[in-house]
Amino acid sequence: MPDRIKKEEFVHRLATRMDTDDTTATAWIDGITETLYESFKAGESVTLPGFGGFYVRSEQESWVFKFNPGQRLRALFGWSSS
Repeated sequence: MPDRIKKEEFVHRLATRMDTDDTTATAWIDGITETLYESFKAGESVTLPGFGGFYVRSEQESWVFKFNPGQRLRALFGWSSS
């Protein structure tokens, strides 16, 4: 299984990329995560061009959650479009 990075490392990488501090990067990540959560809870799907789409659908007494990776991720991992 590939190595995983913890949130702190992800925050640091984002902060470095965006030329800011870890506190600001943490606020961005937390804001994005909470906004995604609120959108899914409201039954809304979210598409992030270049990354993919997150889709939610209400079914009988449950929810279906799907992720459809974008072309860039498909190419990176060699995933088929079909």
